[in-house]
Amino acid sequence: MSDKTDYQPPTVWKWDAENGGAFAKINRPTAGATHEKVLPVGDNPLQLYSLATPNGVKVTIMLEELLALGHSGAEYDAWLCRIRDGEQFSSGFVEINPNSKIPALLDRSVQGGQRVFESGAILLYLAEKFGAFIPEDPIEKTECMSWLFWQMASAPYLGGGFGHFYAYAPAKFEYPINRFAMETKRQLDLLDQRLSKNEFISGSEYTIADMAIWSWYGQLALGRLYNAAEFLDVGSYIHLMDWTKKIDARKTVERGRMVNRVNGELSSQLHERHQSSDFDLRTEDKLSK
Repeated sequence: MSDKTDYQPPTVWKWDAENGGAFAKINRPTAGATHEKVLPVGDNPLQLYSLATPNGVKVTIMLEELLALGHSGAEYDAWLCRIRDGEQFSSGFVEINPNSKIPALLDRSVQGGQRVFESGAILLYLAEKFGAFIPEDPIEKTECMSWLFWQMASAPYLGGGFGHFYAYAPAKFEYPINRFAMETKRQLDLLDQRLSKNEFISGSEYTIADMAIWSWYGQLALGRLYNAAEFLDVGSYIHLMDWTKKIDARKTVERGRMVNRVNGELSSQLHERHQSSDFDLRTEDKLSK
């Protein structure tokens, strides 16, 4: 990849497999499976294939929240999908998500099985299936949906834009970092203003909008994404930080962050989750002994 500032795009773009970056070996301009592999299936109604990225954490938090409310139908098997190894391009994974992105969910309690892909769609599917974490009032529900879709539309700026150029690109370039840092800070300011007037994102109720937004912007504010908290001066967003810490203190959120996690303290990594006792018995610090 050229680092010249006078780069001129060609008339027709062609893929350069050696374009660098953290995901250069798996990124490609075509869709579909690259290899045959059947996905594992457990005994629980819900089968999740994921990794503890912000998008993956959204769903595991939601599932742990549902279980904490007593929804036994939300029991799930969480299978690790190592995206840097290209496991999301297996034939089995592509059958559930043709876009080859985590998380992907299969609901086996539905006749013939129901696949659900895109993290926002999974949150909405689960909320409606179990009647939880989504307002019943039509006006409040619409507000919740607006913030949920705000997060889905905003994440490319934070992850694909700021996160890529600040943390993952093969070289640091001032223009894209400044461009996406500005947009990220505008979004942080928006959330801070919103939370100065509301306890939770869509109002007085904790909803899937909070789960979706916290997984990205809350973890960013806590310094867990891109090592960029100081660079973005996240501490200046007082109301956002209060909301972030309140949600982070939930036991269900702690558990959700552990599922399919492959970095950090071994005691915080639960590569696969099949039952609630796995949090006590099958974290990596215990399995590695």
